[in-house]
Amino acid sequence: MKKLYIAGAGGMLGEAFYKATSAEFDVKFTDKDLNTDWLSFLDFRDHESYVADVKAFQPDYLFHIGAYTDLEFCELNKDDTYRTNTLAVESAVQIANSLDIPLLYISTAGIFDGGQNQYDDWDTPNPLGVYARTKYLGERYVVENCLRYLVCRAGWMMGGGPSKDKKFVQKIMAQIKAGKTVLHIVDDKDGTPTYTHDFARNCLDLLQAERWGLYNMVCGGVTSRIEVATELVDVIGLKDKVEIVPVDSSFFKEQYFAERPPSERLVNARLDLMDLNHMRDWRIALRDYVENYYSDYLE
Repeated sequence: MKKLYIAGAGGMLGEAFYKATSAEFDVKFTDKDLNTDWLSFLDFRDHESYVADVKAFQPDYLFHIGAYTDLEFCELNKDDTYRTNTLAVESAVQIANSLDIPLLYISTAGIFDGGQNQYDDWDTPNPLGVYARTKYLGERYVVENCLRYLVCRAGWMMGGGPSKDKKFVQKIMAQIKAGKTVLHIVDDKDGTPTYTHDFARNCLDLLQAERWGLYNMVCGGVTSRIEVATELVDVIGLKDKVEIVPVDSSFFKEQYFAERPPSERLVNARLDLMDLNHMRDWRIALRDYVENYYSDYLE
């Protein structure tokens, strides 16, 4: 079995990679938050510990998938965010090159400024805030310095269920579980959902095909926050009981004060041209997600 080291695996994407790789690879999953029994401790911001732990395992591949993703936290903790989202990526590149192994780095649609309706793999990013800048600098460092790499850009991530999902779907589900029957949803933010399990499998397909490079990797179909919320309420069978009220982003300006692009829509142009796009339509993926993780959540 090939050996795979996954750093920063304690979140929703780590859980997807755990399910996608455990039977096929000899995997070491690490994180600074040991929230599941298959994780080992590593704070990848500690350069020496990161180098030592990966070299001791001698993997065939290194996946660096952890980051701070809370935009407000990043704005308030700039130095810690650069340490986590940028400098640690430089450590990963150094490790991968020294072992002569490929590196997978996860980037984000948030590195674009939203001035276009949608973005393909070759459009030029223009990050707006601390989170976006730190992720883009990590992306650039990998592309410019790593010998063999996959940089895969995700959109609005969904996955992991109530225990690991800290993103939009879980926030909506938590409000409904708490008894809310009126949801205020922004109608001025466009993007593309990305189901963690589809994303993990497509990354592995590229890895096995050895098609190195940078890829947009999001679910099919363009959408918006309010469309996702409307579809979610329909999927859980509550469209007649939960009212969705459209608002603009200023409605949440105190809670979500970090600047966000009006459009984060990605197009999987490279994957399409290479016949390697295995990402499903976002509506199909959302239904799959709800059925697999939320079947009894509202009971």
